[in-house]
Amino acid sequence: MPSLMKLHNKHGEQLDFSYHEGQKSDTLVILGHGLTGNKDRPILVDLANSLSEAGYPCLRLSYSGNGESDGKFEEVTISKEVEDLCAVLDQVKSYKRIAYIGHSMGAAVGALAAARDERIKVLVSLAGMVYTRDFIKRHFANVIPGKGNMWNEEEHPYSEAFHNDLHSIDHVLSAAKEVRAPWLLFHGGLDDVVLPKDSHGLMDVIRDPKVLVELPNAHHSFENHNAELVDTVAAWLKRHL
Repeated sequence: MPSLMKLHNKHGEQLDFSYHEGQKSDTLVILGHGLTGNKDRPILVDLANSLSEAGYPCLRLSYSGNGESDGKFEEVTISKEVEDLCAVLDQVKSYKRIAYIGHSMGAAVGALAAARDERIKVLVSLAGMVYTRDFIKRHFANVIPGKGNMWNEEEHPYSEAFHNDLHSIDHVLSAAKEVRAPWLLFHGGLDDVVLPKDSHGLMDVIRDPKVLVELPNAHHSFENHNAELVDTVAAWLKRHL
């Protein structure tokens, strides 16, 4: 991938990304962040660095409205991020084998994108959000859409667009049933942001090959578990990509 290449979504918004070189020239691993995140989340940086060293070119992506990408956070929705990801796939056509690693809401994005786009050959979900309506009920039940903020963070307004999108989606189970890509899931037993039941519910409906790695002492961002994540993801990519 040329270092000066620019990526845009269908709205013409430029998407910020970081590219990590790798020896496997026809392969690309795209990494997507969660809600209120960006491409520079430590878990994504560490994974990309390690997978790059193992030979896998990696692209860390900030979805529109997040990080240094164009767009407004008020316009962030899962559906828009799915469009962003599919637009990126259109612009990296030289890569014939593409894997997607998504954290939290970014994993829900990956599930919905892979259900409609078979260019995603392998999926990895890190603390993946599945029950979207339940998520907003648990975290934002007392926040008025269009007036309040996410977790009292003024830079992250709780928009009507976001609320309505996650309420409408409800869950990603129906889409996940259509995914044909081998799927590796991780979830921490101490995760109180996206509950472990999300990954359990997903495992009940998705196709083989599938594996759920449960880390009893891990929180939502998997602090202090990077080595285990990297080793398991690298082995999964080697086997399936």
